[in-house]
Amino acid sequence: MPEIPDVVVYLERIEAKTRGATLEAMRFASPFVLRSFDPKPAELAGRRVVGYRRIGKRLVLGVEGDLFVVIHLMIAGRLRWSDAARDKIPGKVGLAAFDFASASTPTGSGTLVLTEASTKKRASVHLVRGEAALADFDRGGVEPLAIDRAAFAAALRRENHTLKRTLTDPRLFSGIGNAYSDEILHRAKLSPVALSQKLDEAQIDRLYAATRETLVSWTDALRAEALASKLQWPDKVTAFREEMAVHGKYGKPCPVCGAPVQRIAYAENETNYCATCQTGGKLLADRSLSRLLKDDWPKTIEELEERKSTRGPA
Repeated sequence: MPEIPDVVVYLERIEAKTRGATLEAMRFASPFVLRSFDPKPAELAGRRVVGYRRIGKRLVLGVEGDLFVVIHLMIAGRLRWSDAARDKIPGKVGLAAFDFASASTPTGSGTLVLTEASTKKRASVHLVRGEAALADFDRGGVEPLAIDRAAFAAALRRENHTLKRTLTDPRLFSGIGNAYSDEILHRAKLSPVALSQKLDEAQIDRLYAATRETLVSWTDALRAEALASKLQWPDKVTAFREEMAVHGKYGKPCPVCGAPVQRIAYAENETNYCATCQTGGKLLADRSLSRLLKDDWPKTIEELEERKSTRGPA
């Protein structure tokens, strides 16, 4: 799911492409993507785009008349840009298209296309009337890059959950998801299952610094990547990047210590971590495997590696 770095860069590039333009029309290829009933799409057509903002993982385009387009990409939703006016919505993955036109600047004309490469169509568009209605999309979490250390600590300690759950809870922290929470915790050298109210001051310092450093560095990297592309557009938005330290790297060597990256699998997601760097060498119980193996579940990296070395051929 696109998180703060991805959404920030999307918004920056949309603004660069459509600044001063008019939202001529919205076209919907899927009857399920538009989740609101008022205002109607026709009411926003022909109005100038006047604002761009992020609410958590949602992109918000403001148009004249205190009206807003709210786009939530969910897990598999992506945005494409075409310089062609009223460009075709691609079959199969295409959900919607937003047509922009500008009489004053050529950069304001083109088509923003919403796609989703998944059979579970979760991406959504809401059309919203007024700031009060827009505020309903704010889950209440603090913006991690807009707060000081004291506010960060207060949000962290508001509830007593694992750090993984705390960082990804939109009621506590806005815009952080599965991928960057793994990277943040690895940089901070903290266990994903450590409890938020049990951290000491030094650990909070590390987590605060790691959160800012991770989100800023990845935003800078994705921005540079987008600007270097032919259309100056982020066309490789993914939660699995080769440069990541642990997320999506199960079994591969940690870039810091070389130990194999571990995982905790649950539902459709998994948490990736380095046992050597983050948990003092202790393996965290993978719910599915530990339930199957019970007492045979290895407790340390050393025990896991020993079992691998003594395992006979399949």
